Amino acid sequence: MIDYAILKVIWWLFIGVLLVGFAVMDGQDMGVGTLLPFIGKTDTERRCMINSVAPHWDGNQVWFITGGGAMFAAWPMVYATAFSGFYWAMLVILIALILRPLAFDYRSKVPAQKWRSSWDWALFAGSVIPPVICGVAFGNLLQGVPFHLDETLRPVYTGNFFGLLNPFGLLCGVTGLLMMVCHGANYLVLRTDGDLQRRAASVSTLSALATLVFFVAGGVWAYFGIDGLVVSAGLDPAGPANPLAKTGAWFTNFKSYPLLWIVPALGVIGLIASVLFTRLLKPLLAIVMSAAAMLSIILTPLVAMFPFILPSSTDVRSSLTVWDCTSSQLTLEIMLYVTLIFLPIVVAYTTWAYRTMSGKITADFIKKNDHQLY
Repeated sequence: MIDYAILKVIWWLFIGVLLVGFAVMDGQDMGVGTLLPFIGKTDTERRCMINSVAPHWDGNQVWFITGGGAMFAAWPMVYATAFSGFYWAMLVILIALILRPLAFDYRSKVPAQKWRSSWDWALFAGSVIPPVICGVAFGNLLQGVPFHLDETLRPVYTGNFFGLLNPFGLLCGVTGLLMMVCHGANYLVLRTDGDLQRRAASVSTLSALATLVFFVAGGVWAYFGIDGLVVSAGLDPAGPANPLAKTGAWFTNFKSYPLLWIVPALGVIGLIASVLFTRLLKPLLAIVMSAAAMLSIILTPLVAMFPFILPSSTDVRSSLTVWDCTSSQLTLEIMLYVTLIFLPIVVAYTTWAYRTMSGKITADFIKKNDHQLY
C-alpha cells in the first residue's frame, strides 16, 4: 500500500491539476464569451467567435465537474463545509453555467437581431460570473472562512453571501476574470483573422498587463495585510482525520523553501511573454504562456496555504488541512488507480479533438456553412 501521508499530498496535487485544467480549458471559452458583445462588431464576427469554441466548450466543462467529484471523494469535509457555506455563491455559478448551453444552442435558431443580441448577453453573463466568483472564493480562502466545527465535527458556517464580497475578495475576482479574458483573446488570435483578430490581439495585450498588475497587487496585499495561519502542533500527516487536533503565515512556505518563489514568478513571466508573443503574432505560444500564467495564479495561493485547504477565520482549530480532512487510505488508493487509467485517456482525446478541429474560423466559412453552425 502507498504511504497514507504521500497519498494525501498526491491528491492535493491532483485536485490542483483539475482546477488548473478547468481554468485553462474552459477559461478560453469563458474568455471568448466575455468578449463576445464587445469585439464582435457584426453578427458574422460573433458567429466566428462562438464557433471557434463550439466544438470544445461542453467537453471542457467536464474538468469542473470532475474537480467537484474528486473533492467530494478525497476531501469530504472540505466539500461539505465549502458547498454549504458557499451555497448561494455555488447556486449563482450553477445558474450562470446553465445559461451557457442555452445561449450556444438557441442563439442562431432565429435570425432576428434582438433575439441573437439577448443570447449574446446571456452567454456573456454565463462566462463572466463563474471566474469572478471562483476568484472571490480564492480571496476569501486566504482571509479565512467564517466557520467552525462543533463537538460532532459538523461544520457551522456563520457568514453570508455578501460577506464574501469584500475588497480583497473582489480584487481576486477581477484577477480571475482578467486572466480568462487574456486566455480567451489569445485563442481568438489563433482561430480568427482580419479585424476581429486584430481587436483580439489588442485585448490580449491589455488584459495580460492588467492581470499582471492585479496579481502583483494581490500578492503585496496578502503579504502586508493578511496574517494567515501556520500549523504549530498537533498534526500527524499519516494519522486519521481529526480537524480539531491542532492549534494555530501564508508566506512561511516561501520563506522556508525559497525555490517555491518560482511559482508566482512563472505568472509574471508568463503574462509578459504572452504580450510579446501576441505582438509577434505567434498565438499558439501566447496561449501556452497565458496558460502558464493561469497555472501560476492558481497554484500560488495553494502553495502559500499548504497544508491548509479551508482555513477558518473564527476558530483556528477548525481549519481544514491536507492532513486532517481526507478520506481513508483505501479510498485515496482506489481513486489514484482510476485517475492514472482515465486521465491520460481524457488528455489524449482532448488533444486529438483540438488537432482535428483546428484552423481559422472565417466569415467565408460561416457563410458557406450557415445552417450547420451555431
